[in-house]
Amino acid sequence: MPTKAAVRQPFRPDHFLVNLAARGLIGLALALPYAWRVGLMGWLMRRVIGPFAGYRTRALENLALIWPDRPLAEREAIAAAALDNAGRTLIENYSTRAFMARARHIAPEGEGFAALTAAQAAKRPVILVSGHFGNYEAARAALVGHGFAIGGLYRNLSNRYFNAHYVRTMQAFGGPVFPQGRAGTAGFVRHLKEGGQLVLLFDQDVASGSLLPFLGQPARTALSAAELALRLKADLIPFFATRQPDGLGFRVELDAPVPHSDPETMMRAVTMALERRVQAHPGQWFWIHRRWKGQARA
Repeated sequence: MPTKAAVRQPFRPDHFLVNLAARGLIGLALALPYAWRVGLMGWLMRRVIGPFAGYRTRALENLALIWPDRPLAEREAIAAAALDNAGRTLIENYSTRAFMARARHIAPEGEGFAALTAAQAAKRPVILVSGHFGNYEAARAALVGHGFAIGGLYRNLSNRYFNAHYVRTMQAFGGPVFPQGRAGTAGFVRHLKEGGQLVLLFDQDVASGSLLPFLGQPARTALSAAELALRLKADLIPFFATRQPDGLGFRVELDAPVPHSDPETMMRAVTMALERRVQAHPGQWFWIHRRWKGQARA
């Protein structure tokens, strides 16, 4: 068995300094009133951090791929809105107490909320599936405020210094959270088998995923949410938290459960549900991701 010294990760000065700067910025923002800090982080991501880090360029590349016929000014406005939403989301997720207090007053809507309530009463597992749209943690916080124990699955960040407090923010929303990997998988499967609910995000490129159309282009998409739903006889419910015009509030919607069929058909339905939101509110999706990275396989 390896010793502690053998498994200790080497010191990364670049990661340490990035985390130090990020923690300092987050700490300063948290000292401000809630509405100010959310607006400030949106502005900084849109005007400073996003352009400097290359996020704006990546968003514009994705938008040129998906909507090449739209005027450049329109694509630039969407990219700016996406960066603003990303900055707001970051500081909202670190403002646990204030964020959850606001989310408690959100009334979830849609056929899926009734299905979720019925499944909880019957102790039947539910997989809630969404994308990086609006702020999905607002939906999770709203449902926790209504008495649901919503678990989460997360991917560890490469920066271990930042990852340590990033994980703590997710844990603070209530409900168990599990890391990707063997141990995490065992934990969330057990949670579901006990009649729990789990949130999964599906809209990142996955090397082993199936090529499914997303916004008119093939994108490698994990089928795991549907496969798990079929295996455990769980409801698969798409859900979304759409940011409202004031930049602070959210509308939380749960679509009707996706009918059980085969994994690819089910994930196509989930993908289409996300497409509808992105087409209606393009500035709220995370265009920063390399979503179409695996197009060479098409």
